[in-house]
Amino acid sequence: MSYTLDANILLYASDETSPHHARGLEVVTQAAQGPEIVYLFWPTIMAYLRIATHPAVFRRPLSAAEAIGNVEALIARPHVQTPGEQERFWRRFGEVVSDAAPTGNLVPDAHLVGLMLDNGVRTIWTHDRDYRRFRGIEVRDPFE
Repeated sequence: MSYTLDANILLYASDETSPHHARGLEVVTQAAQGPEIVYLFWPTIMAYLRIATHPAVFRRPLSAAEAIGNVEALIARPHVQTPGEQERFWRRFGEVVSDAAPTGNLVPDAHLVGLMLDNGVRTIWTHDRDYRRFRGIEVRDPFE
């Protein structure tokens, strides 16, 4: 079985002031330990870097070196994959868009779902309820 993590799980794991920190850290630690294949898609990684280092979001934002170090520690694991868009991605994204009709802030979610489906990933760990709007994926919320 394989799965992906949404940026919010990575962020909770890094934000020691969050009430979700302990569980977020547990999920990320389990992902790092394996053995299941974990897909970290580039939009998720970039969202994590953008938000974790932003002083308006984190009370104690991470330095760029800290955030990049966290990413590098994960992607160095042999069972963590970092695929991007392939030739057929646009068609898959079109299927997601025609089904869910995302606009505004849902467009990045649709992007991630398109990447998931294009890479055969059906499960996402996230606290973002918006992902439940998309068919063809299973949403697991570690905080429920």
